[in-house]
Amino acid sequence: MKKYRDHYFKLAKQENYPARSVYKLKEMDKSFHLFSPGQNVLELGASPGSWTLFAAERVGAKGRVLAVDLNPANTSFPSHVIYLEEDVFDRSERFQALLDEQAPFAIVMSDMAPKTSGIKFKDQALSLELVEEALALARTCLIQGGSFVVKIFEGPDVHAYTMGLRSLFDKVKTFKPKSSRAESKEIFIVGLGFLGESAAKAEK
Repeated sequence: MKKYRDHYFKLAKQENYPARSVYKLKEMDKSFHLFSPGQNVLELGASPGSWTLFAAERVGAKGRVLAVDLNPANTSFPSHVIYLEEDVFDRSERFQALLDEQAPFAIVMSDMAPKTSGIKFKDQALSLELVEEALALARTCLIQGGSFVVKIFEGPDVHAYTMGLRSLFDKVKTFKPKSSRAESKEIFIVGLGFLGESAAKAEK
């Protein structure tokens, strides 16, 4: 069994985050200046809540974070966070109502990942389904000028997906955080400056 109690694991415990994944988002925020006070944020794949806590800190009490995952977080969140146990592919009336109420969002971010099978191409295909659904949501509820952050497994579909984002965002960057484990196949794609509904419709 590999020892995952590395520097970032220990740091997360010291700083009261439930998982080391928070440092990936911190790196992206430092590089791309994603968050500002007062923003509304939609987070997909939120459990156990490290990204949620960091986003809530950065947007402050005047901001809002709507965090969604199939699994419970078992984490205490501040009052400006709403955490839902929901399936993004089968949204309940409550989920849709909250989306409508809190949109548009300044940031849509997804740390969703499939349950891996160990079969490389199957896992890549499952990851692609998740990032496509994340983008479909972003296209409907991102504010013009907003940002999109999504995790994807490295594979043959990454290039085409990234190129598809270029017609929707002013800038598109790929990012491999230093805090990602060396053996991890995950990368993040960051879209900055959403061009708005007209661009999204034109791209269809």
